[in-house]
Amino acid sequence: MLMNKMILYKEWLKTRWILLGIAVAMASFTAYCFLNLTKVVQIRGAALLWEALVTKETVLTEILRYLPAIAGALLALSQWIPEIQRKRLKLTLHLPCNQAGMLTVITAYGLLSLTLFFALQAIASACALGVCVPVELVGRVLRTMAVWYLAGWAAYLFTSALCLEPAWRMRVVILLVAAGFLRLLFLSGVPEAYNGFFPCLLAYVLLSGGLLFSGVARFKEGIQD
Repeated sequence: MLMNKMILYKEWLKTRWILLGIAVAMASFTAYCFLNLTKVVQIRGAALLWEALVTKETVLTEILRYLPAIAGALLALSQWIPEIQRKRLKLTLHLPCNQAGMLTVITAYGLLSLTLFFALQAIASACALGVCVPVELVGRVLRTMAVWYLAGWAAYLFTSALCLEPAWRMRVVILLVAAGFLRLLFLSGVPEAYNGFFPCLLAYVLLSGGLLFSGVARFKEGIQD
């Protein structure tokens, strides 16, 4: 338990500024998005938003679409680049604790941090939209945004795997898989287009976390090319 607290504190020291930057960026973009919607309501009425949500392929929050993925990639880089550049990864892996457990704690720190930001943004979006449109349409927007948050998790895990992977050939494979999967998540802009197979996408993202453990195993074995 004490070791886990020390690991979490170290992660906080490494990521506190990037977390602040992510928080400011997400708050700013979210506020900008809904200030624009408020102006539209004031000028042309809420009926225009209803029409856009019901008859057009829009969710009114497209400006936020790529923000979670960018946040996930940046957070992963802030966690692992210092370990690689300063050659601290080998020391970290030789700490007197279970390595799989340690890697799980570090990864959970990143994913939970992102989840907190995503949840706060979703709540703010629901509150802002709930003033203008029915709850059914708010749910439609949130279900569409859920795929963007899934992309944030995927970007975090794939970027972490790239940082931890010692072999360039495997890095190329991971990069191609990551690019293809993220492209899939952003392929359709139709609202709720991914509802039918969202659980499969979620399972794939969670399974991709195994790439981190395989990369660390190869690093310990001294595999590199």
